[in-house]
Amino acid sequence: MHEFQIINNYFKKLTKNNKNALNLNDDVFFDKKNKLIVSVDTYVEGNHFINFKKPDLVIKKILRSSISDLVCKGVVPKYYFISGAGNKNNFSRLNLSKISKSLNHEQKKYNIFLGGGDTVFSKKLSFTITSIGYSHNIVYRNGAKQGDDLYVTGNLGDSYMGLLVLKKKLKLSNFQNKYFVNKYYKPEIHLRLANELKKIASSSIDVSDGLIADLEKLINNLNVSYKVLLKDIPISKNLSLIINSRNFSKKNIISNGDDYQILFTAPKRKRLKINKLSKSLKIRITKIGKIFSKANKSTLLDKKNVSISLKNKGYFHNFS
Repeated sequence: MHEFQIINNYFKKLTKNNKNALNLNDDVFFDKKNKLIVSVDTYVEGNHFINFKKPDLVIKKILRSSISDLVCKGVVPKYYFISGAGNKNNFSRLNLSKISKSLNHEQKKYNIFLGGGDTVFSKKLSFTITSIGYSHNIVYRNGAKQGDDLYVTGNLGDSYMGLLVLKKKLKLSNFQNKYFVNKYYKPEIHLRLANELKKIASSSIDVSDGLIADLEKLINNLNVSYKVLLKDIPISKNLSLIINSRNFSKKNIISNGDDYQILFTAPKRKRLKINKLSKSLKIRITKIGKIFSKANKSTLLDKKNVSISLKNKGYFHNFS
């Protein structure tokens, strides 16, 4: 079974249809009455990060990807709780010092504060982070309408290239190695866009598991489909150079996850406002496609408008 089957078959009924749980089909818990938004994420060594040789960078990646769940809902994070399970090698004095300094840097960067947590002994290293924010409203996952435009912030694919470098599956110049590894460990979180997102977006999700995989989550309970143009999916100049010089395929790079950019839909009438926001906030926001009726098949199109098949749509937790 994959994670969504487990949720639907065993845990959804435990919410007792409490509307705050959002039917366990969103990235957050939203108590509208108390303006409380909560998100929980767990990260396991060897799965969510390769190893713990760079604890200061691993903890940055974990914290940023966690608060991303709130930011993509249009919520500014305020507090976080962190629990760590590991052994004396993981939590040596040196590592703990690096973790503490790194978290302090992130707290200043995003104006968030540690609220608490837990530490336990384990042979397997893992972290769980709970992120907390407050808002009168959020951008829900399943709010897309037929005719909406489809947007994504920033660039996609850089983090995946960084992962390949770290796994020694890709050899690049020193500058390129540093650039892509930096993108892997330090995803770009668009905090300034959070408060504006509720004014423009009809639905949203962060790109954590992969563009297409997360896009399919965005519309999973709706009678709609999507069309995405491969040529319009934004990539960095550095990635473009690699694709051209190495004869790589763009379609095999843009949906591998760990980008933590914001994928959202918006009505056509919001186009001008979105363009102005992009310029004023200096955040790249790219229209990559459109939402159609369910009668159309969801598809990724090449420059000739021919459907492209993908071997990998993104990451899925599979427990079978």
